[in-house]
Amino acid sequence: MCGIVGAVSQRNIVPVLLAGLQRLEYRGYDSCGLAIGSGGDLVRARSTQRVAELAAQVERDHLAGTLGISHTRWATHGVPATRNAHPHFSGQPPRIAVVHNGIIENYEILRTELMAEGYEFESQTDTEAVAHLIDHLYQGDLFEALQQACQRLVGAYALAVMCSEEPDRLVGARNGSPLVIGVGDNENFLASDALAIAGTTDQIIYLEDGDLVDLSTDTVLIVDKAGQDIDRAVHTVQAHAAAADLGPYRHYMQKEIFEQPRAVGDTLQGITAVVPELFGAAAQHLNEVDQVLILACGTSFYAGLTAKYWIEALAKMPVAVEIASEYRYRESVPNPRTLVVTISQSGETADTLAALKHAKSLGMEHTLTVCNVATSAMVRECELAFITRAGVEIGVASTKGFTTQLAALFLLAMVLAKSKARLDQEQEHQLLRKLRRLPKAIATVLALEPQVMDWADKFARKENALFLGRGMHYPIALEGALKLKEISYIHAEGYPAGELKHGPLALVTEAMPVVTIAPKDELLEKLKSNIQEVHARGGELYVFADANTQIHAEDNIHVIRMPEHYGMLSPILHTITLQLLAYHTAVARGTDVDKPRNLAKSVTVE
Repeated sequence: MCGIVGAVSQRNIVPVLLAGLQRLEYRGYDSCGLAIGSGGDLVRARSTQRVAELAAQVERDHLAGTLGISHTRWATHGVPATRNAHPHFSGQPPRIAVVHNGIIENYEILRTELMAEGYEFESQTDTEAVAHLIDHLYQGDLFEALQQACQRLVGAYALAVMCSEEPDRLVGARNGSPLVIGVGDNENFLASDALAIAGTTDQIIYLEDGDLVDLSTDTVLIVDKAGQDIDRAVHTVQAHAAAADLGPYRHYMQKEIFEQPRAVGDTLQGITAVVPELFGAAAQHLNEVDQVLILACGTSFYAGLTAKYWIEALAKMPVAVEIASEYRYRESVPNPRTLVVTISQSGETADTLAALKHAKSLGMEHTLTVCNVATSAMVRECELAFITRAGVEIGVASTKGFTTQLAALFLLAMVLAKSKARLDQEQEHQLLRKLRRLPKAIATVLALEPQVMDWADKFARKENALFLGRGMHYPIALEGALKLKEISYIHAEGYPAGELKHGPLALVTEAMPVVTIAPKDELLEKLKSNIQEVHARGGELYVFADANTQIHAEDNIHVIRMPEHYGMLSPILHTITLQLLAYHTAVARGTDVDKPRNLAKSVTVE
């Protein structure tokens, strides 16, 4: 979500700050800004346009300095406007500058107190209260003022703070929102993501919740939540800049759709047997669990719903799938023999991290994450991990991130089944052969793109759509609907096809396209009846059908045939066609495919 880049150096760090913001653009934002310590003063530039416009503004104003902080903002408190953009200042003349990711829950109380002390607020943000609070507490030692301020803050935050009176010092704090230190040569950095400082340094320190940090050009001091000095390990991280070459593709989303054979192949590379160690050294304890709880949000939640079908079918274990943002706010029944599985592309999803910690606080200590970032908070928080190899995903709407999660979760289903002696050797070999051939199968589905493009031209003129699936393809219908609404802004809903007559059928008219996933499985005949229910009421059907389903094109029934039926792994292949449909519909409507309005790539606030 929001991005932070800060630096203290012996050189002009403005180019580093701007390059860092550009690397974080793919996460989504609605304003950006930076502040520089220059000649004993604080100066800033802010914009509600793209980082490129901010860079032009900085060049016009000739901003330069050896100390600075910068930010991309995704609006929470206050509309996208220059006055709400970070950094926020406090003091007359400005003395304190702050950038902040997260949400300060008690900002209204702080705001009232600080206004009583004479502070004036220019923005609608919670962050400005932090800036004024630090200024109010400042007695000549910025780090001490930050420590005192953090004792008053309630909520999640990553902070980077500078002071005009201490031009060689950059301080920061982490609580529930990611923050890393980059260690350089006669310079040090703060960032919300190692990617932001890729190419500047590969020496990264990951801060833990409660940590505060005090940086100069040649020193790094970290204090933990108990107020004790602490050493955190320095990791060599090869982060790759997000500004990748588009090659022959029009958008990153299209590129990432076509990268899926490679991404899934990399995720499954070297797996020749179903063994617990695929998920970590402690995975031999998987035979101690007797149920599974999956916690996730958005697209990852739909991956979890698909995994429920797989795990219950193969391992015969009950599976609960919870929306992470809801789980910790209700009374639940914990079981210490539960395997808690979190799914997150970034590994920093605030709701999922909070849900995981809540589950652990209830005594459920067997934890596993499926994640695309090996150095993320989620991986550090869990006992076990499976790292997918999707690579950096720039498009906000997940594609290869989703399919690699599904591949990993199918492996988990197999491992759990084997740990319970419910997967015989022949079945294991058959499923592994299917998995190894999956990248090639995905490539054959991608060859359907021209046919999907023809459908997209028709979809682009619609404002509503219905997606239907049955069994393990129902979550794929949900995911297909989400993709379409995310990037084309067409309202779409996913439903189990059998639920049509329990309400949604009332919506069906010739103006409502109905997308149907029709694999050749045991529910096919039931699904054909559902198709006829729509057809009889004048609805227009768009059917992705496996071969030999005996579903044929006719008036108001359009059919694209999948190359083959892929058994239990069929949901992975069917999701590819829905990604293509969403992408080409959005292109036809002229929307910003890679950066859809109001959305961010990594959701690091509740």
